Amino acid sequence: MTHLQAGLSPETLEKAKVELKENPETLHQDIQEVRDMIITRPDIGFLRTDDAFILRFLRARKFNHFEAFRLLAQYFEYRQQNLDMFKNLKATDPGIKQALKDGFPGVLSNLDRYGRKILVLFAANWDQSRYTFVDILRAILLSLESMIEDPELQVNGFILIIDWSNFTFKQASKLTPSMLRLAIEGLQDSYPARFGGIHFVNQPWYIHALYTVIRPFLKDKTRKRIFMHGNNLNSLHLLIHPEILPSELGGMMPPYDMGTWARALLDHAYDEETDYCPESYTLSVQDLERDLEKNLSPKTMKRSQSVVEPGVLKRPDKVKSEEDNMQPLLSLD
Repeated sequence: MTHLQAGLSPETLEKAKVELKENPETLHQDIQEVRDMIITRPDIGFLRTDDAFILRFLRARKFNHFEAFRLLAQYFEYRQQNLDMFKNLKATDPGIKQALKDGFPGVLSNLDRYGRKILVLFAANWDQSRYTFVDILRAILLSLESMIEDPELQVNGFILIIDWSNFTFKQASKLTPSMLRLAIEGLQDSYPARFGGIHFVNQPWYIHALYTVIRPFLKDKTRKRIFMHGNNLNSLHLLIHPEILPSELGGMMPPYDMGTWARALLDHAYDEETDYCPESYTLSVQDLERDLEKNLSPKTMKRSQSVVEPGVLKRPDKVKSEEDNMQPLLSLD
């Protein structure tokens, strides 16, 4: 075991070896091979290239050198292309702070049976008068930056649960295809985190419609790890034991305190009052939407026959049963 693996338990070391093909004898060579590829992308500013940083990208792509480098390049390219999002990416930033205090994201204290950290989002908590969807995305990215420092989570990964209870059609109308695509590009394509599952619970029909819009942007691997549970929390509990879930999700733990993770990041700054006007982001958000809408043409977006038009939510004649909407259960590697 090298010093780069010092933070891993014996069980996680074995998991890294078996599932990720991590070999302590070739670890430094693996890292250097990724680092050597940086010269091929002079258009990107690689602001960090130390061993520990590159290692997390190798783990995220199961030590495929080329795929790890591509993810590393996309990580920095995404930041270059969305500079406004990453200005003052701190928990004390007013917009991020407001989102964090409303539980975007929430982070459960207990890990699941595979050692994965569980993030929870209660969508109805979004106060659109106080912060934007971009602020929520920034808060999630900031939180992941903090958690991914843990080598155990680099190997074991994360689970995301989104509870759509009481999420209104008016709130959903703010989730434009371009904003959702921005989130997909940031989380799926540009971040070295292993997501073992994304679970939707209590989702209304218009969330199904939004999912249909963004589905073409999802990788096949991502699609297979999205589970639509609807009101059937028993199907959620088959994958995540209720013993570690809060009561809102049918679990045995007390109701989730939305400020738990915010207090961990903000510490003494949690109770400080901040004045924030989300209109300060209006221009940059509009610019992001215009740039992204250019890429929403039929040439770049292969739609299935069931896809609804971007930005338009139409109620389906018949909503599928929750059993029909459940994705097949896959191996949780």
